[in-house]
Amino acid sequence: MERGKEKRALGTQELTNQQIITILSDGIFPNIEEEINLTRELKRTYKLRIDTFRVTVSNVAGRVWAVFERVPRKEEVEWEEKNEIDRYLKVLVEKKGSDLHITPGEPPIIRVDGDLVRLTDFPSFTPEDTERMLFGIMEERYKKEFAEHHETDFSYEIKGVARFRVNVYMERRGMGGAFRFIPYKVVTADDLKLPAAVRNLCYLTKGLVLVTGPTGSGKSTTLCALIDLINSTRHDHILTIEDPIEFIHENKKCLVTQREVGTHTKSFARALRAALREDPDVVLIGEMRDLETVKIALETAETGHLVFATLHTTTAATTVDRIIDQFPQGEQEQIRTMLASELKAVISQTLCKRKGGGRVAAMEILIVTPAVSNLIREGKTYQIPSIIQTQRQLGMISMHDALMELVRKGIIEPEEAYLRAPDKSTMYEMLTSAGYSVKLSR
Repeated sequence: MERGKEKRALGTQELTNQQIITILSDGIFPNIEEEINLTRELKRTYKLRIDTFRVTVSNVAGRVWAVFERVPRKEEVEWEEKNEIDRYLKVLVEKKGSDLHITPGEPPIIRVDGDLVRLTDFPSFTPEDTERMLFGIMEERYKKEFAEHHETDFSYEIKGVARFRVNVYMERRGMGGAFRFIPYKVVTADDLKLPAAVRNLCYLTKGLVLVTGPTGSGKSTTLCALIDLINSTRHDHILTIEDPIEFIHENKKCLVTQREVGTHTKSFARALRAALREDPDVVLIGEMRDLETVKIALETAETGHLVFATLHTTTAATTVDRIIDQFPQGEQEQIRTMLASELKAVISQTLCKRKGGGRVAAMEILIVTPAVSNLIREGKTYQIPSIIQTQRQLGMISMHDALMELVRKGIIEPEEAYLRAPDKSTMYEMLTSAGYSVKLSR
C-alpha cells in the first residue's frame, strides 16, 4: 500500500491513554496480512513495546487511521472494589495465590504454593460478615439454589483482572466461600512445557482422553493448554461443557463454543446428548460426575469425536478400574469393551512445590496401545504399570519416574517427591538408591 510522506513524530511518553493519527493514503487493505504488517511497521516506527501498546488499524473513506492504545502491564492493573470481597481477591492475585477462603471466625485465608496463609492484617469475620459479603456477589438464581441445597457453585469476575470459580456453602459456624483464581490469560502447551506425547494427543480425530488427579492438581490448566493447542492448529469446532466455565477461549483457527452447566444447560449429561446435534469435532467435559455422563462420553467418542474429560483418580490403572467399577455388574462388560476401544490416553497428575517458589505438575502418562487395550478388555488392569515402565520410547512414564525426573533436574526436593508419590515405599527406595536423603518430617 502507498503511504503519504507525512508521518507524525509520536513519542511513547505521549501515549498515556489513547492517541489517533492518520496515515495519508489512497489505498485500501487488499488482505489481512497487509494490515498485520502495517501494524508491525507502526510499532517499529514509534518504538512501541508489543506488550504495552495495542495498535488498531482501519480504513475509512480511503484514509487509514491508526489508533494507539496503551495496555497496562499485569502489575499495573488497578480495579475498583465494587464489593468488600474484592479487596481480599486483590491480595490473592498480588501474592500469586490459587485460592481464597472466607469463613466465620477467621481472617481471609489464601493458598500460596499449596500452603494456607492467614491474612492477619485483616480482622476475623463474623457469621454476619460472611453472609453479607457472599450474598452480595450472588445472583438471585444462586441465592435460590443456596437456600434449597445449602451450597452453590458459580463464577465471579473482576473485569480486566481475573475470574474466580466460587463455591458457597454452609458449615457449623455459618456461611463460607471458597474462591479459585482463574487467570484471564489462556495457558499454552509451551507455558506448561508439555511433553511431546501429551501434545500429540491434540492431533487425534476420535477417542477419549482423560486428565486425572486430586482437586487442585492442575487438571483444568492442562486441559486449557490442550484445547488452546487444538484451537491454534486445527480447523474444527470445539465444544466445552463446564461447571463453571473457567478459561475463556477466543476463536483462533477453530470455532470454540463454551457452555456452562446451570447457565446454558441443566446438566453435563443433557449437554452431551445435545452435543451430537451441534456438529462438534472436539468435546471437553469439565467433569464426569455420574454414570450417565460417563456412558454418553464413551458413546460420543465412539461416534467419531475427540473427547477430553477429567476424573479425581490418581493413577492410570485406578482410572480404568474406577470407570468400570461404578457401573452395575450387568453393564461392566459392555463398558469394559467400549473403554478398551475408545480410551486413547490417561494423564494423571499432581502439583508439587517447586524449589524457590511456585508449583510444577508431575505427570503419569499412559498411551493406550493395542497391548493396553487388550489388558482393559481382559480385566487385567493391574498389569498396566508394567506396560508404562517398558514403553518409555512411546512417551509413557509412571508417576514415580516423573517425580524422580523432577528431583534429578533440581526442580523439586526429594521430600516433596516422597510426599506426592502414590506409593511412598517405592518412592523412598528410588530416592535413596539414587543417593538422595529423605527427611520424613516436614
